Amino acid sequence: MRISKLISKPEKQAPADTDSINAKLLLQANYVRMEMAGVYSWLPLGLRVLNKVQNIIRHELDAIGAQEILMPALQPKENWETSGRWNTVDVLFKVPSQTGREYALGPTHEEIVTPLVGSYIHSYKDLPVSVYQIQTKYRDELRAKSGILRGREFGMKDMYSFHADREDFEKYYELVKQTYLKIFIRLGLDAKVVEASGGSFTKKYSHEFQVITPAGEDKIIACEACTFAQNSEISEYKEGDKCPNCGKKLKDVKGIEIANIFDLGGKFTDAFKVNYTDAEGKQNPVVMGCYGIGTTRLVGAITEVHNDAKGLSWPLSVAPFHVHLVSLNAKGADEVARVYDAAEALYNDLLDQGIEVIWDDREGLSAGEKFSTADLLGIPLRLVVSTKTLDQNSIEFKQRNSDENELIQMDDVIDSIKEFTKY
Repeated sequence: MRISKLISKPEKQAPADTDSINAKLLLQANYVRMEMAGVYSWLPLGLRVLNKVQNIIRHELDAIGAQEILMPALQPKENWETSGRWNTVDVLFKVPSQTGREYALGPTHEEIVTPLVGSYIHSYKDLPVSVYQIQTKYRDELRAKSGILRGREFGMKDMYSFHADREDFEKYYELVKQTYLKIFIRLGLDAKVVEASGGSFTKKYSHEFQVITPAGEDKIIACEACTFAQNSEISEYKEGDKCPNCGKKLKDVKGIEIANIFDLGGKFTDAFKVNYTDAEGKQNPVVMGCYGIGTTRLVGAITEVHNDAKGLSWPLSVAPFHVHLVSLNAKGADEVARVYDAAEALYNDLLDQGIEVIWDDREGLSAGEKFSTADLLGIPLRLVVSTKTLDQNSIEFKQRNSDENELIQMDDVIDSIKEFTKY
């Protein structure tokens, strides 16, 4: 990708009146564009990040046997009446049709997935089964805030599992919990498993996955010495109390919720009469669980954690490109052509090697302006081609999260990049 060809160039100034770091940086760098409060377009660079987040999720869920599907966002009112939630979910967008019918814009998909999967469940041999989708959700939030962390339209991965008994469900629940932690590590996030209220689904705890950061809006009581953590709204503990697990002191912290998992029990399978026949020919209820990850919210959380005063600093696993190539202006037409030709040759070599690269090929900008753009965009590795480097048959090599740079001989550049991009 050449920056000169990008439809949306990074801005020199941060947008005014932003209420969060992720909104400031993602808008200034033109990863996203706000269309209205809580609704964003994803521009080329931002979409590359989002796609990488989604593909990491897909890889880990496929590995535990989940099957990807895609369900409609526009949902029939009748299903929501069957579950008893048409008039109880306050964020539900209700859409009247010129046909006289009403529909729901899906904030979640239990009302669709339960009868859908239920139609394929007949005997115990059909269980367990789990399906997931990555799709756009809609919630009529009174106040959209914190950039892409809380919107009215947002991306989510939601997964649903169906089991013959609670023992099998609980085993899968723990498997998903550990799989989620693997996903977040790959995304460059240190997530804490937090006990939370089961809500209207179950009297047991559900679990949230929180990224501990001052930018968070959730209050957590947590132990810094072990894994214990609870949402402060349901916790009997307060700051300074002893941890029930290890005895160390508990502390109040803030977190960004990036995922949650629920024991749904028979709430939806009972409503939609989803049963199975056991080996003795008896009908039994199906036990169900749901597991959500906010995909667009994850991009916001990564932004909140991985940044500095200069801009974004993406983990290699989700960076829109691995390499940011910069060609600097030179004096005289011959030197300008020499630098440009060398940078273009390197750019093409990188593409031929399958290395993800964005090239700042813009004319008329100073070195300082191009370096500021590179810092703002947050690509992990910066390469600089200039008269000075070419005179030494080398390329300047600098990691985004380091203040140091070094000269790499031209013949060694590809190998150095490949070594850097191992993860």
